[in-house]
Formats: sequence, C-alpha cells, structure tokens
Amino acid sequence: MVLERRTRIVAKVVSNYLKKHDLRFDKAIFFCVDTEHADRMWQALINENQDLVNQDERYIMRITGDDPIGKKQLKNFQDVSSRCPTLVTTSKLLTTGVDAQMVRFIVLDSNINSMTEFNQIISRDTRVRDGPSKQDQSFTPDVEGNIPDFDSDPVDIPSDNTDENNPTDFTDEPPSERRVKHYVHDVEVTVLKQRVQYIDKDGKLITESLTDYTRRNVRNQYATLDDFLTAWSSANRKQAILDELAAQGVLIEELQEQIGPEFDPFDLLCHVAFDMPPLTRRERANNVKKRNYFAKYGKQAQAVLNALLDKYADTGVTNLENMDVLKIRPISDFGNPAYIVNRIFKGKKVFEQALRKLEEALYAT
Repeated sequence: MVLERRTRIVAKVVSNYLKKHDLRFDKAIFFCVDTEHADRMWQALINENQDLVNQDERYIMRITGDDPIGKKQLKNFQDVSSRCPTLVTTSKLLTTGVDAQMVRFIVLDSNINSMTEFNQIISRDTRVRDGPSKQDQSFTPDVEGNIPDFDSDPVDIPSDNTDENNPTDFTDEPPSERRVKHYVHDVEVTVLKQRVQYIDKDGKLITESLTDYTRRNVRNQYATLDDFLTAWSSANRKQAILDELAAQGVLIEELQEQIGPEFDPFDLLCHVAFDMPPLTRRERANNVKKRNYFAKYGKQAQAVLNALLDKYADTGVTNLENMDVLKIRPISDFGNPAYIVNRIFKGKKVFEQALRKLEEALYAT
C-alpha cells in the first residue's frame, strides 16, 4: 500500500531541517523502497526546494538503474568539488560499490532487513575525505526505524569487484521482488513523534541524555564553575571557547534547540554543567542598559553601542566579535565601518576597548 501524502511529509520534514540549519548544500542520499518510490520522493523534494531547482535543475536527482539521465550525474555527485547534484534519491543503486565522499546525510525511507546492507549504506557511502573539507558529523534521518534494530558499530565494508564508475553494473530491484501496489490518495498523514539521537566526536551513539552528556564533557574541560568563568572572561574571543568545547564533542547548537534559542551559550553551559540559573540574551542586554554603562561615551558612540547590544540580544555574542556586524542595519545607518571606528570612536583601539568592556558588562554575574 502506497500513501502518497506520506512521501510528501518525509520530503517536507527533511527539507525543513536542511533549511532551518542552513545545510541545503550538504549532500544527501534518500534510500527508498524501489525505483518508483525514488521517483515519487524526487518529485516531492523538488516541490519543497523549487527555489534551488530553478537555479540548477541538477540540485535534486534520481539516480536509479532505469534512469540514464540520473546515472550520468553519479560522478558529479561523487565529485567533492561539484555542488550538484546535492539531494539524490535511489533504492538499491547506491547501497554498494559506490563511494560518495562528501555525503553528510543518509535518509532511510526503506526497511533495511540486512545488517550487511545497513553497514554498507552507513559505513561505505558516508566515508569522508581527509583534509580541510572533511565533514565532522553525519546525520541519519531514519524514517522506518532501522537504527534501533542494529546496535553494533558500523564496519568498513571491503571493496568488491564492481566498478563504481559504471553504475550500470547495478539493478535496483530484482523482478522477483516486485509486488502489486495499491495507491491511497486521501488518507491524512501526520508525524506522530520524532526521536533525535546524537553522535559524539568519536562517532559513537550518545546513549545518555544530551544534558548529562554536556555536563560530563564540560566538566572534563573545566572542573569547577570558577575555572569556566575564568577561562570565559580571559578569552579575547568567546568563540574560541565554544570552538574548543565543540572539538571535545559538546553539541552547543543542539543544546540550544533543546533548552531554548533565546539563551546565550554561556548561560546554557553554566546551567547544564554547573546548575546556574540561565538568563536570556535579552535579559543580559537589559541588565547592561540598567547600569548606564554607556554614559562615559559620546552620544553617537552610545547609540552605536546600544545598537550592538540589541544585536547581541537577537543573535548572540559571536556577532560582536566580527567587524562585519558594523555592516548590518541599523548599525550601518551610522556610517561605514571605517567611519564608525575612526570618527565615532576615535580609533580602532578605543572601539575594541569599548567592545571588550561591553562583553565584560554582559557577563558580569
């Protein structure tokens, strides 16, 4: 039985995830039941991503054994320097014999009943290349619930004798496996529940809660709250602390999604790791304004700092550490970056000192 609305729901959920996280040009493979399902998924994805398809019709491709146009794009999909195809639908064609080094997402919309096939999909097709462009994470939306059935670690599948440059060696579905299908068009389909599982820096599935995992990793780096506060206050760039924690496997963006995007990473980490009550970015910005911190500056400089404070409340501290923030409205209304720094603040040194003091005021506890 084929529920066509279900295919559209899967395409919509995955597409919305990619849009939300600005990952629309990270390569993905959608594994479907058969070639006909791959064709329906291909069309559903086009409908959800029409803007990028209009820019390049190869953005979404169907690569199956019976599609010569799609098969011609296989090398481009494997090419680390080629942006398109980006989203690819298939059934059996890409499960074995083909390496796609820059695949970030594997979407399983098919029951995988073989441990060997599961490992081939996850381990072989998601091998990433070494070097500066290496992806540090992969993500597997498992629509059919395959992962809980396979709890062993992925293994590297040895190369077989098939020619990965000649996809005609593969067939998508043996004739004996084809079945009569019944199409249902008017049945409502909804997402009943979603379960998110995370992978640590070593590629192992995180089995504890995200908060417990974060607490343990942060405390491995900073044994006490004072240790963390000292490191945070002494860092010239707060982003350096966040990057260091991310390298140790702390999933800050995922933590923000779970607890709340209105919180600064500083507050999230203090709250989760050291049980400190968190403040929202807006609350921290308002606290600075109440202290009349800007009084020692001229009227225009005060206005610029107030605008920067509002920008922090909207987007966070990392923008304050990037001079490009001066190019964003309403800050750019005061003039170009050179004018703001040299005329309003009387030089780069004074401007950087003002930003430093602003950050100190924001994180005063």
